[in-house]
Amino acid sequence: MKAISYSRYGGPEVLEYGERPDPKVGPDDVLVKVRAAAVNPVDWKAQAGYLDGMIDAVFPVIPGWDVSGVVVQPGVSVTEFTVGDEVMGYVREDFLSRGTFAEYVAAPVRTLARKPRTVGFEESAALPLAGLTAYQVLHQALTVREGDTLLVHAAAGGVGSMAVQIARHVGCRVIGAVREGGQEPVEELGGEPVVYDEHTFVQQVRSLAPDGVDAAFDTIGGTFLKKTADVLTPEGRLASIADGEVIGLGGRYFWVRPNSEDLAALARLVDEGVLSVRVARSFPLEQAADAQRANQEGGLQGKVVVTVAWPD
Repeated sequence: MKAISYSRYGGPEVLEYGERPDPKVGPDDVLVKVRAAAVNPVDWKAQAGYLDGMIDAVFPVIPGWDVSGVVVQPGVSVTEFTVGDEVMGYVREDFLSRGTFAEYVAAPVRTLARKPRTVGFEESAALPLAGLTAYQVLHQALTVREGDTLLVHAAAGGVGSMAVQIARHVGCRVIGAVREGGQEPVEELGGEPVVYDEHTFVQQVRSLAPDGVDAAFDTIGGTFLKKTADVLTPEGRLASIADGEVIGLGGRYFWVRPNSEDLAALARLVDEGVLSVRVARSFPLEQAADAQRANQEGGLQGKVVVTVAWPD
């Protein structure tokens, strides 16, 4: 099969397009014919070696955790899917090796759900990691509920925009922190934007929520994580996916995990019109290095995906 892979840690320059062996399909795996795979910051961070102390890399590594495609072979113990099912997945395993930037991926059944019916493969590929992160942080780490005021960082980004929509559906009031120029997308999703400024950030949030916010979802860490702690109510909840220092501030450091039921819930939200997924740019598989560069450069309002062309 054709695939993107790397044989050493590094930047986009280490990615190679070529033939790789077809994946073996274990008893609990599902062989998926890939139609699209999304690029996430964790892909190029893992590729650079930043996760080496946590996850083993079995070189050559095919990058990518997000995917959408069509089932071509269920494993012998799999009853959840049949040939022809259209699926999406957050295909993270306990090692780096057989990722989604390929024509086929053998995905553990626990990482998959049926894709939304109302959107295409590109949008479905852009949903799993970002959507699961937002969904699990809001429901597990922050336990948001109707009437809460929630602060979301990078609210115009992939995870942040999902969090704004999910929280609004729950019945939360959402304050969304953005860079200058990013206010409009947050307003369109029903949030109230504030702009990142080291000198006025706390004042901006307090002007909207004088008594503080009930919960805060940090996606950037650093200086603004500490400022966020200053705008919580006395019982306010804080979670971060970006900075372990959150623990010292009384919050929770959160790492998303694959979950079929949560993925299915996200698909339902998309099909109900509650949750929208934006794809900013699309690249063919052989141009995955360019897709990765686009993701690193940032500034896009939506996800970057790579696609696999198949004859009709």
